[in-house]
Amino acid sequence: MWQEGVSPFVVVELLSPHTEDEDLGRTEQKDNQPPTKWQYEKILRILYYVIFSRYTERLQVFSLQGGHYQELNLTESKVWMPDIALGLGLWQSEYAGINRLWLRWYDRQGNWISTEAEQERQRAERLAEQLRALGINPDSEP
Repeated sequence: MWQEGVSPFVVVELLSPHTEDEDLGRTEQKDNQPPTKWQYEKILRILYYVIFSRYTERLQVFSLQGGHYQELNLTESKVWMPDIALGLGLWQSEYAGINRLWLRWYDRQGNWISTEAEQERQRAERLAEQLRALGINPDSEP
């Protein structure tokens, strides 16, 4: 925040057994201690506070309304955040060799935003198509 000059629009917490009480707002700020994470609503006024537990695969989303976080009632495991024109949801797939539910951003049309590896694969596929259109077989040995 000190570099950008504005508060973030969204915070994503990956729930940890060691910090679960603080992540879920169950702890009080102690004297002479830094603010708890739940005080984002009062100090930083972050619009969305997202919590994901990889242990229970539960997604919780809180929206800043009237100066306080209100939990959104998710009818599916994703949320559209109109203030930032992005969505965040749970995506079942293999990533980095691990098959599980992952958090993933999506666009206004509901399309998952591509990872760097997916973008690279798409570029390679487009290049191969262009080469084939020129009569060059990209799969043949030189």
